[in-house]
Amino acid sequence: MTLETWAKWREHVEREGMRFSPAPEYQVFPTRERPLKPYEAAVRASAVTRQLVREVDPELVVVDILTVAAALAAELEDRPWATLVPHVLPTGEPGFPVYAVGAVYPRSALGRWAWGRTRPLLMRGEEQGRRELNETRRRVGLPPLAHVQGGISQELALVATFPQLEYPRARPQPGARVTGPLLWEQPYHEVELPPRDEPLVLIAPSTSQDPDGRLLRAALDGLASEPVRVLASTNRRASADRLPLPANAQLVDWISYARTMPLCDAVVCHAGHGTLARALASGAPVVACPHAGDMAENSARVRWAGVGVSLPRRLQTARGMRLALRRLLGEPEYARRAGELRDWAARNDGAVTAADVLEAYTPGG
Repeated sequence: MTLETWAKWREHVEREGMRFSPAPEYQVFPTRERPLKPYEAAVRASAVTRQLVREVDPELVVVDILTVAAALAAELEDRPWATLVPHVLPTGEPGFPVYAVGAVYPRSALGRWAWGRTRPLLMRGEEQGRRELNETRRRVGLPPLAHVQGGISQELALVATFPQLEYPRARPQPGARVTGPLLWEQPYHEVELPPRDEPLVLIAPSTSQDPDGRLLRAALDGLASEPVRVLASTNRRASADRLPLPANAQLVDWISYARTMPLCDAVVCHAGHGTLARALASGAPVVACPHAGDMAENSARVRWAGVGVSLPRRLQTARGMRLALRRLLGEPEYARRAGELRDWAARNDGAVTAADVLEAYTPGG
């Protein structure tokens, strides 16, 4: 097993017993340093990864949904490849709300009809993405694709989420297999929990968003007088000395979610899929506070599945946090539904399922 990824993950890759190979890292976001456009970077990176594919000589290449270059490299070397989708499946169909806007799947025929009419107008970016990808394919010597979402293999796509968070589809995505979440975290020791026996609430902000600690500040302020114990992590993003620390709260800079979330009655988070999946696998309902990326979509799935409540960014205030948590803890149905997902995860190991599917797909498997 060889894993190509950024250099900062080398220690963790090798600790898990895999061969590490550094992925090319290009600057693709607007800054003063003249970044590459994303598909320009993909052209360059595909040449590097293609050489690695030749050296490793794999029977199968598994590609993250965002790493288009690796998919191109696999095709160029005529290797079977599969996509890993580490969240809900982003492809839609008529009647689906547009991915990542935070709208919930419609519960009526009228709602599905409305989305069916408006979706083509709102999803023109998919066609633009197809054209850009096809231009990239032309540059590296591959034929164009007629379908959108060409970065997802139509032979096999591992969708690493709970099936309970997936909207019902009339036309299943070719090759898609929902495996259950694939959960991993860096080793970390246990932390001391706040004393007493009130409900335990974990504040688990994103590791990539909100560097000023807006979510932490609002949660600590809003829950200061509530009958709960609060365990909050800065995730090494916000400065702890500038955050309020009420008597019912404990603040740490890092925490093991795997050890802590099973003890929690609620989790407040930005709704990144990794944090969300770990909370639900632990049976903890969530207050989802989306910030960027796929977080709004994940928050919509939380509401639709009945495993928590969501709080739009404009309402992520002390009062908003307080009212959201009161609702979450005050309605037992949220905890019951989260418990159902915990029990499902205990019976269905996502990693084992994914490995079995990959072995069956591998030539000769």
